[in-house]
Amino acid sequence: MANVTRHIGLSLGADICWPICYEELLRKLDLSIKVGQDTMCFEVDRVHIEPFSLTQSCRYDVVIDRLTHWYGTSREWIKKAILTNDLYVFNNPWSLQSMEKHTSYAAMMRLGIPVPETWLIPPKEYENSADLEPTLRQYAKLFNLDEIGEKIGYPLFIKPYDGGAWVGVTCINNADELKKAYDSSGKRLMHLQKGVVPFDSFVRCVGLGPQWRCVNYDPDAPLHDRYRMETDFIEEGQAQRLKDITMVINAFFGWDFNSCESLLSDGIWRPIDFANACPDSQVTSLHYHFPWLIKANLRWSIYCAATQRKMSTDLNWHEYFDIADQDISYEEKLNGYIEIARRRFDLDDFRDFCKKHLSHFDEVAYEYFGSESVRSAIRQKVESLFPEHEHDEFTELFWSRIQDWRRIEGEKPEEL
Repeated sequence: MANVTRHIGLSLGADICWPICYEELLRKLDLSIKVGQDTMCFEVDRVHIEPFSLTQSCRYDVVIDRLTHWYGTSREWIKKAILTNDLYVFNNPWSLQSMEKHTSYAAMMRLGIPVPETWLIPPKEYENSADLEPTLRQYAKLFNLDEIGEKIGYPLFIKPYDGGAWVGVTCINNADELKKAYDSSGKRLMHLQKGVVPFDSFVRCVGLGPQWRCVNYDPDAPLHDRYRMETDFIEEGQAQRLKDITMVINAFFGWDFNSCESLLSDGIWRPIDFANACPDSQVTSLHYHFPWLIKANLRWSIYCAATQRKMSTDLNWHEYFDIADQDISYEEKLNGYIEIARRRFDLDDFRDFCKKHLSHFDEVAYEYFGSESVRSAIRQKVESLFPEHEHDEFTELFWSRIQDWRRIEGEKPEEL
């Protein structure tokens, strides 16, 4: 029998509030977990950016990564550590680096998930290169943008094939608007996607390991109001369908932390944006839902560290494709995908682990999110984003919404 310390690293960019809350709540849990013959405790610190040898050791068992999607040095250190040190990382960095929205659309269409019709069109402008002119002259086929727009149908959305944060997304209602948007898209490679109109509900389902939260989402609202605070806004069966689709997407790409945006139309949930493998994590956007994120992050990282979970670098997509190619209904296919995803996320084992080792977690978290430490973390994030004359107002707004969470959900045991 040995006393073992598992080390969790936070690979951070401009994050402020959630790392503070993660670190302090982990310490308050004061964990001493027996796994096999070992008794484990847990330490967390922040990963620094520095030169590294490709053969150096890695002190971390798990890293929660917030930089891989855009910062090369950290991405390459993480890839090195997975290959040479068996590090477990949220999320698979090779998948995150290469699987832009275009790939995620194509893959889920292959599985039969009802993604709206989507086209990719060549860019309006190009970077000059020695081979560009002969390539375009010989092989670029002239196309009629109006015909494509009519074939897809209006309204449609033009958006970057690899974009995020709603940058470059435009709703198009007619051919003139389409031409104008395309002409102004410059060198960006764009999708045209059929609009889901009308729709009854817009939901963002956040997945963190085998944990999910459906949020009523309003993309037209200011950032601090996009995540609505309703908790029972869709029926249980519909919520489960969204959770299942999100779990399948995340398991397919090896993403521990991702969100899936879906629109409900004619009784069918149609995913429209689900390559978001670095979702909102700040209290200034999540507010009421912020405690759920911290708790879900802690549960999954503790479980991965304690069990020494291994990265799956082979995503084995043909396990899904073998189901997709069968002559069976969409429901039967989805049930098959769900079983694969449950296995890949060790869902049953994770739930047993939490029940056995984290039974006090909900109580500790309830107390913590009523503390001045949380209010201080909120204040620090607000001060980094808002003008000085709004610091008091928005600190109190986000604090009050977290207290609403404590009142409505905080004292209830959280279902996993």
